[in-house]
Amino acid sequence: MNTLLEITLSAALREQAATRGGKEFLVFPNRGIRFTFGDVDKKADALAKGLLAAGFKKGDHIGIWANNVPEWTTVFFAAARIGVVVVPINSSYKRNEVEYVISQADLKGLFIIDRHRDLDYTEMVYQLIPELKNAEPGDLISNKFPCLKMIANIDDTSHAGMYTLKNLLEMGKQIAGGDLNKAESLVHHTDILCIMYTSGTTGNPKGAMLTHRSIINNACHANTMAHVNEDAVVLNPLPLFHIMSLTDGIIEILLFGAKAIVMENFDPLICLTAIQKENCTMIYAVPTMYIAMLNHPLFNTFSTTQLKYGYMGGALCPPELAKNLIEKMHLEWLSIGYGLTETSPLICNSFVNDPSDQKLKTIGIPIPGIAVSIRDAENAECPVNTRGEICVKGYSVMQGYYKMEEATGDAIDTNGWFHTGDLGSLLPDGYLVIEGRIKELIIRGGENVYPKEVENLLHTMPGIKDVQAVGIPSKKYGEEIGAFIILKEGASISEKDIVDFCRDKISFFKIPKYVFFVDSFPITPSGKVQKFKLSELGLKEVQAKSLAT
Repeated sequence: MNTLLEITLSAALREQAATRGGKEFLVFPNRGIRFTFGDVDKKADALAKGLLAAGFKKGDHIGIWANNVPEWTTVFFAAARIGVVVVPINSSYKRNEVEYVISQADLKGLFIIDRHRDLDYTEMVYQLIPELKNAEPGDLISNKFPCLKMIANIDDTSHAGMYTLKNLLEMGKQIAGGDLNKAESLVHHTDILCIMYTSGTTGNPKGAMLTHRSIINNACHANTMAHVNEDAVVLNPLPLFHIMSLTDGIIEILLFGAKAIVMENFDPLICLTAIQKENCTMIYAVPTMYIAMLNHPLFNTFSTTQLKYGYMGGALCPPELAKNLIEKMHLEWLSIGYGLTETSPLICNSFVNDPSDQKLKTIGIPIPGIAVSIRDAENAECPVNTRGEICVKGYSVMQGYYKMEEATGDAIDTNGWFHTGDLGSLLPDGYLVIEGRIKELIIRGGENVYPKEVENLLHTMPGIKDVQAVGIPSKKYGEEIGAFIILKEGASISEKDIVDFCRDKISFFKIPKYVFFVDSFPITPSGKVQKFKLSELGLKEVQAKSLAT
């Protein structure tokens, strides 16, 4: 399918509400809430009117700071209906991080829940905006955030200076249907739908501006390989502020009339329960989530025989994990994809009927409408089977980073190629092999070591549950290889065992100098391992033990 859909998200929702109004679309099992396509459409209308009544217009920015509560989707579809740009905010952000996004994204409105896990959102907002407690709802004047005019609580809890959703819905009753239709008619498919902030594994997050057109078509073309249809029931355990969750776990489901089972928070036991109870036929998740489900002590008590398809993205997939998923979850198909926030997100995906060996060694071919080029340090195109930086061009590439012209220029060259910062090579048949991040490349004594190679080897060692290889600073060699390892329950492995296992399998300079046994890895809420934190932790440990070289 190479034809691009030239529609807005609101038009897509209206179409499904008209043709499948009574069919379930979004299910939130944690709260026992089930929305049909018609429900979501009506809720979007009602809250869109509330936003208009509160003074919002096309091009304004609103933030959603919440985990995967049902109201998250209501706010998102309502804003999209009238051209208000949504800025999803990481639900684990703390005060300084939220302060950065509110300011950098020029938020006019912010929708929050009361709290998430140990984070008190309300208290943090009052600390950031002391004027809020004495302000009338919707009439905020903040010295620190001059653009910010409104805070709304989507738990419908009353707080000084804040609207509740009920307040906005009541205000929306004064807006005539014609006024809503007029506002909706002004929205174009090339307008910015959302500003998605990168996960911030290093430095300050950057806001990638993505359009209705880029996200809708990315979702549509991803499905040429996934085969989602109206009978599909898709488990989505990913946070909605993550682009894969939003594009594939919500919008792709909308476009093809399927059903999404949305997890409020990731929990392997609750996910396994939902797979069985909701008769899920597909899962969209990242490797760390699959590993947690497979290794849960109650895994074998659940039935996964109804599953047909697994989609994996968000991080490199060890071949051993892919094999275990196919065998233990009884998957007929496993598709491994590759993408970034800046590309809406999918770049490459494997076909469901690709041979297993091909799927485990590559991350598929570019989806329709997307071009991939491997380029060297001088930005010249590399021949096949040659490692270089993966660069991308096509409809799904972001419009740029919001208010970051220099960063945008660094990422998108004058010929329109987006430079991913990832290393890979193209095979003669067009399949892409990904080999790690340029900035995660370990250089030991002048030798390049790609973490993925070390990780894939150690994943085949009996007793290892998960592994991450990182560079540990070294005065003598520049960097040494450090392996952080999570063992399977009951496994007994020593540092010497790790070295001995590697000794005759990889070059001496690729064998881990340091081995750290840990219970977990530091990860972002979207499931990506924060390798820079592991590197910092490793350096502290070797210095404390006077092992540094």
